[in-house]
Amino acid sequence: MTEPNYSELEAKNVHLDKDKPYPLSGILVVDFTHVLSGPTCTRMLADAGARVIHIERKTGDDTRHMGPYIADGSSEYFRICNAGKESIALDLKDPKDHVLAEKMIAKADVVVENFRPGVMKRLGFGPEEMVKKYPKLIFASISGFGQYGPWSKQAAYDTIIQAVSGLMDATGTPEGKPTRVGTSVSDVVAGIMGYSAIMTALVARDRTGKGTTVDVSMLDSTFSLMVQDLMIALGPHKMPHRIGNRHPDMYPFDTFDCKDQPIAICCGNDHLWSLLSHALGHDEWVEQKDFKTNDLREKNWQKVKDAMQSVLKTKDAAEWDKILHDAGVPAGLVLNVDKTRRLDQIITRGMVKTLPDGNEVLGSPMKYSTWNSYGLQKDSPKLDEDGAKIRKEFE
Repeated sequence: MTEPNYSELEAKNVHLDKDKPYPLSGILVVDFTHVLSGPTCTRMLADAGARVIHIERKTGDDTRHMGPYIADGSSEYFRICNAGKESIALDLKDPKDHVLAEKMIAKADVVVENFRPGVMKRLGFGPEEMVKKYPKLIFASISGFGQYGPWSKQAAYDTIIQAVSGLMDATGTPEGKPTRVGTSVSDVVAGIMGYSAIMTALVARDRTGKGTTVDVSMLDSTFSLMVQDLMIALGPHKMPHRIGNRHPDMYPFDTFDCKDQPIAICCGNDHLWSLLSHALGHDEWVEQKDFKTNDLREKNWQKVKDAMQSVLKTKDAAEWDKILHDAGVPAGLVLNVDKTRRLDQIITRGMVKTLPDGNEVLGSPMKYSTWNSYGLQKDSPKLDEDGAKIRKEFE
């Protein structure tokens, strides 16, 4: 499969102007994060133009020693989370390094950490104490269960959070077992929530002059994603159950087998059902007694699915994809991400970009008219790559 030339495509895209100013230019972030949730948050800050100084242990972030690895032997896991940052290796138990870290905090706009609650305080950098000492500071903590609550001291990984949040139980087929979502969504959504909370705090600081602590929990963040199941649990007070790829309240809203592979088709109202029926060559379905309204189709979803599949299995998915799009019906092929990354839509939107050293990296999903939407233009740093410069600056 041909590799896209991202650099050539970027040069033709006016929406990815690298020379536009960044919205967070001049914001200094001191980054004590590691692994995925915290680094996701601080990478987003770097994408928006903040200067992010990543403080690592002398042995480096854990992910420097995790695969997958690229040709030069470096970790792609570390790269995708830490592109655009600076690196300094410190021993925070060493008095000299401890003093240097606090000098950085004193000048920072934002501090981000994702240790277990209490670790930063034991190191002498408790969030409340730091904000009290530096009143304009925004000190964000991302953890598994939050800074307070009966579970706050428990260790957490993404799979544990997916399990206890209800997300794992909601994922999979009715006859199957609870299934982990195919990416570390609890880590990533906590990072996104951390970014959102920090941005809110920066706006509030501009109005009031006051800094704040920020407390983001992976469990809270993942639980907040469970809107569909919570409608059932909090509304009629019933227990939700796994239903596979279909929507609990609309039909057809599901994946369907074609001659060669599955396709997703979503009809959120009766008008779209009419368009779909015509596109599949079954005009009679529009007025069919048990298909006529969304409520009836949802009640008789298996009958609807069987009828649709008998037609869809006569052609390849790509052929149906074109037919349905031409008809105005929302549809999409079920793709592996290696194919998704090559889509013209992904490339045009700058969601994969080539950095000056030739490495490809994830792009920023946030686009602006006034500000830089290209995002970070620097690869992840080598361990302590910026150490000497940073020591000279802050000592």
